[in-house]
Amino acid sequence: MEKPMSFKKLLACTDNSTDSRAAVAAALELARLTGGKVYLLQTVTWVTGYELQSPDMPLPWPQMDLEMLNRLKTSVQASLAETWGPAAQQAGVELEIRVPESAVPHAGILETAQEIRPDLIVMGRHGRTGLARLLMGSVTARIIGHSPFPVLVAPPDTLLSFQRIMVGSDGSPDSAAAWDAALDLSKQFGAYLLAVSVARSEPEESRAKEIVREMADAAQKQGRVAETMVLTGPPYEALAKAARYKEASLLILGSHGRTGLSRLLMGSVTERVIGLAPCPVLVVKR
Repeated sequence: MEKPMSFKKLLACTDNSTDSRAAVAAALELARLTGGKVYLLQTVTWVTGYELQSPDMPLPWPQMDLEMLNRLKTSVQASLAETWGPAAQQAGVELEIRVPESAVPHAGILETAQEIRPDLIVMGRHGRTGLARLLMGSVTARIIGHSPFPVLVAPPDTLLSFQRIMVGSDGSPDSAAAWDAALDLSKQFGAYLLAVSVARSEPEESRAKEIVREMADAAQKQGRVAETMVLTGPPYEALAKAARYKEASLLILGSHGRTGLSRLLMGSVTERVIGLAPCPVLVVKR
């Protein structure tokens, strides 16, 4: 990597859902471990006569009651401070609360991220309106797709740890960036490394073996040791199963793979792995 991966500025996004509460808890724990600062963000959308809207529903801004919007922002700010202030204080973590308003939540997050320039954005897999699906919630997907910053997706009922890091690679430039991040984190935290590549069919196995061999060689050059694994089948299923079988505490992926087009969101394999993974997933950008 051009510079070591840092966690001094963390942007934790919440909408008070179960998944987003797990993300805030993960951000506080990471900040405790690294001495970082957490920017806690909840986007507010408002239209007169309506409650907070669906993340994908554009709002008619001319109808907005600014006085009511400001009262709502003040209420959200106070609620976040009451909910997370004591936890941050107990962890010895500096906490700054941001409550931007936006027509749609992901726009407010992206605007705030451009202002803060965080080292990492931390989000839950689904929000309040998210259904239990194979994929992730639309807001998280849009942030990963549009943000230039790495994104950590923390599912509920999991602990953030850097003890056992697994990386899924298909040999793409984004996968190479993911492996660079894993090597850096392995140095920082003394983590076990697992390099995995998935062949969709038997003819692709030789290429998958070459990919993990190159990953192991890169680790050795930096004084690290990596276990390698080649699997066959649908990549998202194989990676999720491997993470569970190997008890990975963190799975790192690139945002797009070899077959990924320049899309609005991200590569479909990455999106599906995040939906199935038993552990937090760090999505790295080139």
